[in-house]
Amino acid sequence: MLYEFLVPLAPYVPGLNLFRYITFRTGGAVMTALVVSFLLGPWLIRWLRLKQKGGQPIRTDGPESHILTKAGTPTMGGVLILIAMAVSTLLWADPRNGFVWTVLLVTIGYGLIGFVDDYLKVTKRSSGGLPGRLKLAGQTVIGLVAAMVLVKLTDPKLATSIAVPVFKDLLIPLGMAFPIFAAFVMVGASNAVNLTDGLDGLAIVPVMIAAACFALIAYLAGNVIFSNYLGIPYVPGTGELAVVCGAMIGASLGFLWFNAPPAMVFMGDTGSLATGGALGAIAVAVKHELVLAIVGGLFVLEAVSVIVQVVSFKLTGRRVFRMAPLHHHFEKKGWKEPTIVIRFWIIAMILALVGLSTLKLR
Repeated sequence: MLYEFLVPLAPYVPGLNLFRYITFRTGGAVMTALVVSFLLGPWLIRWLRLKQKGGQPIRTDGPESHILTKAGTPTMGGVLILIAMAVSTLLWADPRNGFVWTVLLVTIGYGLIGFVDDYLKVTKRSSGGLPGRLKLAGQTVIGLVAAMVLVKLTDPKLATSIAVPVFKDLLIPLGMAFPIFAAFVMVGASNAVNLTDGLDGLAIVPVMIAAACFALIAYLAGNVIFSNYLGIPYVPGTGELAVVCGAMIGASLGFLWFNAPPAMVFMGDTGSLATGGALGAIAVAVKHELVLAIVGGLFVLEAVSVIVQVVSFKLTGRRVFRMAPLHHHFEKKGWKEPTIVIRFWIIAMILALVGLSTLKLR
């Protein structure tokens, strides 16, 4: 909005030329989302507490400590992330950019699915929520629609191919199967973040780290000079997604203020599905789907731990971990919650640096 209104006035008003630059608007998006979170957060938390008398239902089969320490804490805090991110993006991003609208479609769409899931959990006082198949079906439909739109927005030579990190100009053409792959990336990223969201602050910091990485990747991929220099796919228009990433970082920082231990509110599926889906959609848009698996490696580890646990139990009747996802395994081993959270943050940061290194290793 600001871009469209203020940039035409740049020749006449000193200083407005700054709004042409993606880097300036990305910084503005971070600060705006942060301010919106701080202003809206206290009111939203009071409202959620009022409406959710018993807070988020705590799993009886989870770690015993959660029943004592987390009972009564309201959920659906992801609404705060969605509002702050959407307001900031609409304010600072170029409204004529199709990539921005597509990522917002996925973010809000997945957020709505998560909201319904959280609402059912709270109203029915059960940890079940929305049936898994119905949830996956909704995510898949949104992912397929977004994938087809992204294909239309991207150069045909690149639109349906996967770029392989480290190898320069190596593309794997998928053709008609690409939308299915792209939807899988979005759905997978969304649910991986959801599985990671089990301890105060555990998921939101890795989300910020991944968003910061993809803000840089989007900026480079959308710039013909930098993309050619680094040997990464040049995708015109995706630089604007750095602004979206900035809005996600600011909204996540604002949410972390209220989610820091002991949490005043949980993000719930509303926030985890939305932020994970947004990261997946951005990765598809900038043709760095495989790099997302590295940068978001912590989310992958959490998801794989669940898959391994389920497969092992069904095939052999034995559990590989004391409890899945992985962070609960360490809780069962006696690790304190802050220890798990901070060590997982360190792992997320290391994996993010490894993912970013692929930009130069060509």
